[in-house]
Amino acid sequence: MSVVSPPNSEELLEVLRRPALHLRTIALSGNSSKRLMAGPIAAADEQISTAALNGILAYEPHDLTVSVQAGTPWREFACALAANRQMVPLDPPFADEATVGGVIAANSSGPRRRLYGTARDMVIGMHFATLEGKLVQSGGMVVKNVAGLDMAKLMIGSFGTLAVVTVVNFKLVPMPETERSFLLPFDSAAAAAAARDRILKSALLPAALDLLNPAAGDTLGTRAWLLAVRAGGNPAVIERYQRELAELAPAQIYEDTRHESLWRHVENFTPNFLRRNPDGAVVRVSCTLKGLEAVMAAFEGPAVARAATGVCYGYFERCAAAAAWMAGAKERGWKAVVEFAPQAWRETADLWPAPSGDLELMRKVKKLFDPESVLNRGRMFSRI
Repeated sequence: MSVVSPPNSEELLEVLRRPALHLRTIALSGNSSKRLMAGPIAAADEQISTAALNGILAYEPHDLTVSVQAGTPWREFACALAANRQMVPLDPPFADEATVGGVIAANSSGPRRRLYGTARDMVIGMHFATLEGKLVQSGGMVVKNVAGLDMAKLMIGSFGTLAVVTVVNFKLVPMPETERSFLLPFDSAAAAAAARDRILKSALLPAALDLLNPAAGDTLGTRAWLLAVRAGGNPAVIERYQRELAELAPAQIYEDTRHESLWRHVENFTPNFLRRNPDGAVVRVSCTLKGLEAVMAAFEGPAVARAATGVCYGYFERCAAAAAWMAGAKERGWKAVVEFAPQAWRETADLWPAPSGDLELMRKVKKLFDPESVLNRGRMFSRI
């Protein structure tokens, strides 16, 4: 089946409205960089891609705002902003292949969510096309504009199950004057967690604070519990980081290209792992900061955590091992999902064994936007 890629919003509305009118099912994608993520899309009658909706529509560097089409490659978008030393610091995995719309639909984020938050903190407006053939504008290009933002936020993390995002407006952040990173080695998860707590209680405000277990640390050449700290600011601030972190552990210091390479490695840990392990699976667990130590210690293979926000990622070379681990996680009351896995396995596996209490609300929202359930069926971890 051929994939239709409308070049503008008007044509997208038509190719979306026609099949929906005749109850033909629709599979929606951007560049399909995250096709192994969440639930598998059920077989569909039509396939639509937003990849041809490409380019920045409006960019006001002095106002720190930008409006960009959903099919724009994320890396291309980030480079355009970097030319003015500005950024949308989401750090999504698959950034070299992902589109802006795909990043937003999957609610992707990375290490710097510790300081800057997620897409819901950066999106100030959005255009999206509904199955009724309407183009809805929510929010605007003003950072303080709050009108209609809730409608746009429904699209973030919806995996294209509600409508088709066509344009996203972001508030921008200036790049720090100077950046430097530090890798602090520890011999246990407890020691690393204690160091994290000291950093969080201090005056330091790192942009990222990630924890790698020994199996993940091995990919950086140090088989230990590694606390990765990303610092930004003027030279005096950076020197303070170096001085205070030295009291916690003998840190490896990363500057310039090594600093950038370190965080590209962390951001792309998932895609790199999946390329090496075609039968592999990635599990995501959301926990408290206090509970993070126990979750990370439970992973036998590589694991990476956003140590200051309580989001952990565990990596399994075989899907069967991931399934067994998920069963144990459910017994312990952990909030876990299988975030990535091969297509065939995801068609029968229980990817979200303990859904949150707002699942019924999510289903009601789905019914409101897509009453006949024709759009991206099964994409929400096979629950929607």
